[in-house]
This record gives sequence, C-alpha cells and structure tokens, in this order.
Amino acid sequence: MKLNIAVLPGDGIGPEVTEQAIKALKAIAMEFDHTFTFTYAPVGAIAIDETGSPLPEKTLKVCETTDAILFGAIGDPKYDNDPSAKVRPEQGLLQLRKSLGLFANIRPVKAYDTLIEKSPLKRNIIKGTDISIYRELTGGIYFGEKYLSEDGHTASDLCVYSTYEIARIAHLAFKAAQSRNHKVTLVDKANVLESSRLWRRVTKEVAAYYPDVELDFLFVDNAAMQMILNPKQFDVILTENMFGDIISDEASVIGGSIGLLASASVGEKYAMFEPIHGSYPQAKGKGIANPIASILSAAMLLEHFELHAEALMLRNAVEKSLKLHITTPDINTKYDNVTTSKVGDFIEDYISNPKDTNLNFKNIHLGQSTII
Repeated sequence: MKLNIAVLPGDGIGPEVTEQAIKALKAIAMEFDHTFTFTYAPVGAIAIDETGSPLPEKTLKVCETTDAILFGAIGDPKYDNDPSAKVRPEQGLLQLRKSLGLFANIRPVKAYDTLIEKSPLKRNIIKGTDISIYRELTGGIYFGEKYLSEDGHTASDLCVYSTYEIARIAHLAFKAAQSRNHKVTLVDKANVLESSRLWRRVTKEVAAYYPDVELDFLFVDNAAMQMILNPKQFDVILTENMFGDIISDEASVIGGSIGLLASASVGEKYAMFEPIHGSYPQAKGKGIANPIASILSAAMLLEHFELHAEALMLRNAVEKSLKLHITTPDINTKYDNVTTSKVGDFIEDYISNPKDTNLNFKNIHLGQSTII
C-alpha cells in the first residue's frame, strides 16, 4: 500500500516523539513492502513564530492532499502564561479539526499488566481495564458563540449541538462496541443541560439500530467518580466535547502515564492520529519524553487503513518494550539510560528482527547498535 502522510510535529516534545513514530512506520513499510511518504508542515507556536498563524494555509493544504495526518503536540509557555494573547497555538488544532471535519475523537485506555504497579490506583481496581472513549470533537462549548462584555466582567460560552452531529458519532460508537464487549455508556448532564437531553434522545434512537449493544447512561460527575472506583465496568464511552476532554484525561492515570495514550480524530474524509499529551516544554530536548503514545497513534493509523497485521506487529513491539523496561523515566525505575530515541530504536529493531530483539536488549543499554 502507498500512503502519503502529513507530519505536523508541533511544539515542545512533539518533534521528538513524532520522530519515533516515523521510525516505527518506516520499519513497518520495509517489513511489509509498503511505501509511506512523509510531508512535514508547521503548526502551533512554531507556526505562529514563522508565519503569524497557528495553522498556516500551506499546512492545511498539505493535510488536505495527503491520506492521513500524524500530529505531535502544540503549546508554548509564552502563550500559556499570557491569557491576553489574541493568537494562540491551540487555535491551530481547533481550526484543523473544524476545517477537516474531524468530528470523532477515539481514545483507547488500557491497563497494561506490566505497568499496573505504576498506576496510582490499586491493582484489583484497574487490572483488565480496556476502554474506548468516543468524544465528539467539532461541536459543543468549545466551538459555540463566545461573548465578553465591554467592561470585561461578564462572559459566556454557548454549547450547541444538532441531531446530526450527535447521531454520526453515536453510530461510530455503537459499531465499535459491536466488535468489543457490546456496551455503550453515554456520559452527559441530562438532569441540568438541555443539550444533554438531546444527546440522550438521539442516542436512544441510534441504539435501536444496534439491538446487540447495551446502552447505559451516567451523569458526568458520577462517571468521573466511577472511572476511578471501577473502570472495568466501561467498554465504549460516548460523550460530548468538553466532557470527553475531561474524562479521557482523567482516564490517563489508569495506565500510569499520560505518555501511553494514543488517539485518532476521524471524519468522513480525513483522519489525524496523535498522542493525547501536551507539548511538555519542560522536557524538550532532554530525551525523557515518552514516545509510546505517539507510536501507538501510528498503530491506530495503520488500523484505519485496515493494515491489521502491521498494527499488531507495532503493538507487540510496544508490549515487548514495556515488558523489558525499555521505557522512559516516567514509567521506568529499572534503567536510567533509556532515552526517547532509544525507545524508538528498540521498537524499530523489534519490527525488523522480532526473534532477535531479546538478544539485542543489552546492546541498547550500552548505547551500541541494536543489530547483531
């Protein structure tokens, strides 16, 4: 298969972790006889510095003319610490989602057996957790009309949803549940919000097309509590934009590190794949950023194009790296010299030499070539 992939590394640790995902994809292409080409483009703070825009027109055109997008991270302290800034890096990501119609954000949450002790939650609570969160991405309060009074003392953000917007992501969630554990949980605030009551009505209508899938409802405050008390009860979570943003970040603590969570943002024509973590500017250039989420995002990219054997190979490589503690300091206490790039090197080597990777393990830590 030939794939043209737009690469938007972004800010902070974005370029470092994205580089490791590209290593993995290049190894997959070689092993499975595919052709992947990569076209780089700026986004976020670096794009503002270069062009004045967080999403330059050239970057958007690159995304529109490629098969998929591999995204890094955006954000910079000089904007985070200046709430009065009129142009912000995050505007580039929101504009990209809206322009490409990326209405569904899919975030897998898994408790890896080898990392359970790294989680702040108890083993018996999280063991076996495997959740897929479907978050609506282009509507709701983040995109609604915003108002600030002239005196600056009154502000509002409008949350608007249509039947169409809700139904299209609900169908995706139910279809996903059919290939998983046949359960969808809608997270809303229907006891207070009119928009949430619309979500319930439309989701019930969609559920009628999937009689083999159980539909459950939770208010968002209860869902946040249940995510910590009993995350294993969830299969597919369906929710609106802001609730999904919060719930999915909360779920990241289950696995022990936000550096493990990948995501896909898909629409009717385009698809983008990115780690859920931020730009983590404090770690930039130090070699301590965890690239696993970016690499798993690349696996989701492969699955999107139905390259399932390739995605499985990539996931197996990640599992092996976790088992052998070839991971960055956020989850690794056994070795102190495993850098971001060394994790990528190991993943790359496993794909090319899966039977020999155990033999190469010591070489990695000695800083030598991984190839024997």
